[in-house]
Amino acid sequence: MPSTPLFRAAALRRIEAAAADQPLMQRAGRAAADLVSVICVKRDAPILVLAGPGNNGGDAFEMACLLREQHFETHVVFIGDENRLPIDAANAYRRFVAAGGTTHPKVPQDLVFSTIIDGLFGIGLTRAIEEPYAGLIRTANTLSVRDACPLLALDCPSGLDADTGKTLGETIRATHTLTFIGNKPGLLTADGPDFCGEVSVATLDVDISASAVDGDAGHTVATDLFVQLLRPRLANSHKGSFGCAGILGGARSMVGAALLAGRAALRLGSGRVYVGLLDEYAPALDILQPELMMRSPGKLLATDLTALACGPGMGCGHEAGVILDGVFNLRLPLVLDADALNLVAGEGDLHVALATRKAPTLITPHPAEAARLLDSTIAAVQADRIGAALELATTYNAYVALKGCGTIVATPTGQWFVNTSGNPGLATAGSGDVLTGFVTALLAQHWPPLEALLAAVHLHGGAADTLVAQGRGPIGLTAGELIDSARACFNRWIGERH
Repeated sequence: MPSTPLFRAAALRRIEAAAADQPLMQRAGRAAADLVSVICVKRDAPILVLAGPGNNGGDAFEMACLLREQHFETHVVFIGDENRLPIDAANAYRRFVAAGGTTHPKVPQDLVFSTIIDGLFGIGLTRAIEEPYAGLIRTANTLSVRDACPLLALDCPSGLDADTGKTLGETIRATHTLTFIGNKPGLLTADGPDFCGEVSVATLDVDISASAVDGDAGHTVATDLFVQLLRPRLANSHKGSFGCAGILGGARSMVGAALLAGRAALRLGSGRVYVGLLDEYAPALDILQPELMMRSPGKLLATDLTALACGPGMGCGHEAGVILDGVFNLRLPLVLDADALNLVAGEGDLHVALATRKAPTLITPHPAEAARLLDSTIAAVQADRIGAALELATTYNAYVALKGCGTIVATPTGQWFVNTSGNPGLATAGSGDVLTGFVTALLAQHWPPLEALLAAVHLHGGAADTLVAQGRGPIGLTAGELIDSARACFNRWIGERH
C-alpha cells in the first residue's frame, strides 16, 4: 500500500469546516451501512447501535436509518437529550424517527446480536468517559465476545485518543474501525492497534488537497517514500561501491549487541563492515559472520567510514563517554542507539555536542531512552508519542525513530510518520541492535538520512511480519532471525521496482 496522510483532530476540524456545505454525515452513515452489510454474517440476528450525544451519534443515526431500509433488525440505544444534539446530528435523529425508528434507554436483554456499532464518541476526546456511557462501553465489549460478533467503531473507538493512541479509561475494543475523511495517527500507534481492529478509511468524497491543513498532516511509512532509491546493482561494481559501515559498542558481557548490528549491516548490503568493541577481551573474529572486521575503538574511528553507529552494548562507563565525545566531531552520518543515548541523556556537554553536529544524526530510542533524553517519564512519552518524537528531533537536531507499537519517525523540520509494519515479535532482546545495523547499512550506501530511517524501520517490521506469516513468531522470534528475512524482503522490493 502507498503512504497515506494522517490527520490529528485540529487538522480534521479545519478540513470539516472547509467542507461544511457538503452532506458529510449522510455520507458517513452510508459508508458505515455499506461496511455493516459486508461484516454482518448473521443477517437473521439483530444489530445493536450505540448512539452518542454528539456528531458521532449523528453518524450512527444515519447508518441505522439505512440499515432499517435494508431490512436489518436494528436496536438503537440513545441515552442523550435529542434537544441538545448538534444541528447535523439532530437532523439525523429526526430523519431516523420520521422513518419509524425508535431508541432504547438501555441495551435490550435476552438478544443475541449479529453486529455491534459504536457511535458514542469520535475524535477530539481528551478525558475519560464517565457513566452511564462507560457502562455502555463495558456492555458492548462483553456482548461482542459473548456473541462472537463484529464490533464496529465509527471514526474512532470510544475512549481512545485519536491523536495519540492513548486510552482514556473505558474503551471500546473494536474488531473493525471505519474512520472518516482520513486516517488518524492514534489508530496506528500506542494502544490504537489493540483497540481498533481492522482499520478502513471512508474519504466521504472530501478533497483533502484543497483543505487548509497548514502542513499539520503526517504520513504512514510505505515503500513509495523511498522507492527511487531501490535500485538494482550495476554489474560493473565492487565492494567499495557500497560503502563502509562502522559499529561501535560491545562492552564487556554485551559484545553480542554489536555483533548483531554488524551482521545486520553486512547483510543489508554494506560493502564492508567494521566492528569496534570496547571489551578488551573481545573476540578477534565473529565465528558466525567471519566477514565482519574487528577493530579496537581507536582503530575503528581512524578507518575511512561512510557511516557509523554507536551504542549497541556500549555501556555507560567513562571510556564510552570519552569515545562518544570524539565521535560527535566526525563529519559522517551517525546513528545513536541504546547506551549512546543514555550517555547523552546523562551528560550536558554531550547533549550540546550532539545538537550542534554538522553531519546528519539519527537516533532510535525506545520510550525509556526517550524519556531520559527529554528529562521526562515513560508515561509522558507514551501519552503523546508524536509530540515526544518531534521534541527529540528539534532538541537534538536529529532524525528520530521512537520505537514501539507504531514507531514514530520525526525530522528536525517537523515532519512525522507512523510505521504500520511489525508485530509483538519485535519485543525481544537485540531487535533494536538489528534495526541500528539496517539504518547504518543504508547510510553507508549513501542513502539520505530520512529515507534511510524510513526504509530501515519499515523493513524491520516487514521482516518480522514475514516470519510470523511463516509460523515463526511472534512468540519466540529472535533478533537474529530478522536479518535474513529483511535481506530477502529488501531484494524483493528492488525486484518489484524493476
